[in-house]
Amino acid sequence: MKISLFQGILLGVFGLGAVIGLFIFATYTSSGSKGAVGSVVIWGTLPKDSINAVLTAATRANATFKNVSYVQKDPATLPADLAAAIATGGAPDLVLASQEELQPLEKFIVPVPSSTLPAGTFESTFVQEGNLFATPDGTGYYGIPFLVDPLVLFSNRSLLSSSGIAQPPATWEALTGLVSQVAQLTPSQQITRGLIALGTYDNVHDARGILSALFLQTGVSLSSYSTSGVLSAHLGETSSGGGVPSGQAVLGFYTQFADPSKISYTWNSSLPDSQQAFLAGNLALYLGYASEARYLETANPNLNFSVSPLPQPATASVKSTYGLVYAFMIPRGAKNPAGAYQAALLFTSPPGQNAAALATGLAPAVLSELAAVPATDPVAAVSYAEALYAKGWLSPAPPDTDQVFSGMIGDVISGRSSSDVALTSAESALNSFLQQ
Repeated sequence: MKISLFQGILLGVFGLGAVIGLFIFATYTSSGSKGAVGSVVIWGTLPKDSINAVLTAATRANATFKNVSYVQKDPATLPADLAAAIATGGAPDLVLASQEELQPLEKFIVPVPSSTLPAGTFESTFVQEGNLFATPDGTGYYGIPFLVDPLVLFSNRSLLSSSGIAQPPATWEALTGLVSQVAQLTPSQQITRGLIALGTYDNVHDARGILSALFLQTGVSLSSYSTSGVLSAHLGETSSGGGVPSGQAVLGFYTQFADPSKISYTWNSSLPDSQQAFLAGNLALYLGYASEARYLETANPNLNFSVSPLPQPATASVKSTYGLVYAFMIPRGAKNPAGAYQAALLFTSPPGQNAAALATGLAPAVLSELAAVPATDPVAAVSYAEALYAKGWLSPAPPDTDQVFSGMIGDVISGRSSSDVALTSAESALNSFLQQ
C-alpha cells in the first residue's frame, strides 16, 4: 500500500511523539513532580465555564496552575481535530475526555507506563471504572482519572406523591409495577403523562448510557480484549444461571415500555425528548447523569424533583450503574508532556478534586475524596456513592454506538427483527466500528 507524503509526515510525527513521551516518563521522578508545571494547554469535552472555574479556584490555591488553559472541544470532532493538530505541530498538552472517546483517541495517546504509575498505586487511588484506561497489555494507562458522572434517577416528587407513591423505586421490577399508577393514556392510546422514558432510542435523552447500564447490570460485558489484544463486542452472553440469554432479557425489558400491548406501556417515539418531557412535568421519572441536576434546576426552578440511585435488578447481589469517567491523557506531540503529567497529578490532589467537583457537579475519581460528601448537597450524596460502583465499557465513538443501538431498538419495537437477530446484527456492527 502506498503512503502519501501527508500520511508519511503524520506517521513520523506520531512515532517521534511516542519516543519523546516514553523518554519523559522513563526519566520522570517523584521529585520532578514538585517543579513548575509551566504552560499546559488542555483540550476537553467538558463545558468550558466549568473547567475554567476549576482552574480559577486551583490557581488561587496553587500558583503553578497559572499557565494552564482549557479549550472546549466537540466530542464528535475531537479525534480528527487532534490528528490534524499533531500533524501540524499544534497538539495540546493534555486531552480531557471520557472512556466513550477513548477508542477513537487511543492511537494519538502516549500511555503513562507502569514504572511511573504502578498498577497498585493506580488501583488504590482511583475508582474501579478508571481501569478502563489501562492499556490492553497491562504496561500502563492511557489516562489519569479525574471525575465521574454516574447515571441517576430523577423523580418528579409532585407527580409521585399525587399518585400515592412515597419513594422512588429502588429496583427495575418495582419501577415496572408503577406504570399503571402514574401513566395516563387517552382512549386512542395517546400518552399524556408517562412514568419513564424507556423503550425507544432517539427521544430517550441518555439512551446510550441507560442501555449500557442495563446490559452491564445483567452481566453482559459489552466489550473485552482478547489475549491477542483485539477489542471485540459482546451482546449475547447468557446469565450464570442459564435460561434466557442476558442480552435478550435486556432488550425485552427495555422495549416493553414502548409496546402498546403491554401493561408497562408508557412511552413512544412520537413524544418529545425525555429530558424536556421531564422538565415540562409530563414524566414522573427521568434517567440522566448526575451533572444534569444543575441544568434541570436552572431550566425549571419550579420543578420539584429529587435524585436517587439508578434502580438495580431485584436479584442483584452487588450494585452497579453506568458512569462517564473523565481522564487526562497526554497526546503525541505535546510540547510539555512533563508539565502536563504534573498538572494531571495536581488535578487529582484533594484541593484539585474538591474544586473540580464543586465547579462541575461531578463526583471525584479519587477514592479518598469520595468519603468527604458535601453535607448540604443531596445530589453529591448519590453521585459520590455511585462513583464507587460505576461501570463502563470501551465502545466505538458515541455517534457510531448510537447508530448501532438505535437500529437495534428500532428493529425490535417495529417488529422487523426478533431480539436475538437484532443483537447479533448489533454485535457485528459494533465489531466493525471497533476494529476499523
